[in-house]
Formats: sequence, structure tokens, C-alpha cells
Amino acid sequence: MSLNSTDNSKQEEESMAYYFSKTLQMSFDEAVAKVTEELKKGGFGILTDIDVQATLKKKMNADFRKYRILGACNPPYAYQALLAEDKIGTMLPCNVIVQEIAEGKVEVAAIDPIASMQAIQNPKLGSIAIEVQAKLRKVIDNL
Repeated sequence: MSLNSTDNSKQEEESMAYYFSKTLQMSFDEAVAKVTEELKKGGFGILTDIDVQATLKKKMNADFRKYRILGACNPPYAYQALLAEDKIGTMLPCNVIVQEIAEGKVEVAAIDPIASMQAIQNPKLGSIAIEVQAKLRKVIDNL
């Protein structure tokens, strides 16, 4: 396989991804605070904050890495989406994960709203998804 083919395969994988992410060199708690701050700057509030590590420990006595799921919502876009598609609430809020992958190394990943909305046959959602994607990408890029 040529180097060019490998590059093309990697590009295809990235273009089909259902999320976008960034790895940060900081503590887990610093990363959660930074993500929360950047989401706020982007017009998102956090509706839910699931501490997966604590939940798994409590419910199953299972050890798991530091992992949080932040349910981010931009109210004006959520409102537009709900007006366009009444069942879209099944896909809201937009989840952003923060997970520790090594000491001092944290990955932040956000759902790609365009990828998640492809399953819904409603053209009114397309422009909303594009705008939300741009806002979430900016949040991740600013980390």
C-alpha cells in the first residue's frame, strides 16, 4: 500500500467520524473547568454532568478512569431543532466527554451534530446542525 493510500484512508475515517476531539496536557479537573468555560463562551450551558467513574464505582464497584459526560445545550438552537422535529429531543443535549487517558493527558470529544442528524430525514435540521457543529468545533479548537 502506498503512503498516499494510507493518507486517503485516514482522511476517509476522519470524515466519517461521529465526533471531533482534542488531547490536552493538563489535569483532569483543569480540563473539565476549561471545557465548561469554553462551552459557556460558545453559548452552551451544561444541563447534565455525569461522573462515569463515580457512577460505575457506586453501582457496580468497578474501577474506571476519570470520565465525565457533559450534556451541553445551546437554547436557541435546541428550540429551533425542536420546532423543526418534535422527536429531536432524543438526541439532545449535545454530549461532550472529558476523559483522562494518562496522568496529565486528557481527551475532550464532542458529538458531531451533522453525523447524528443524518439519521433523521428532515431537511430543516441541516442548517441547524451545521451551525451547532461550527460552534462545537470552535469550543474544541479553543481548548
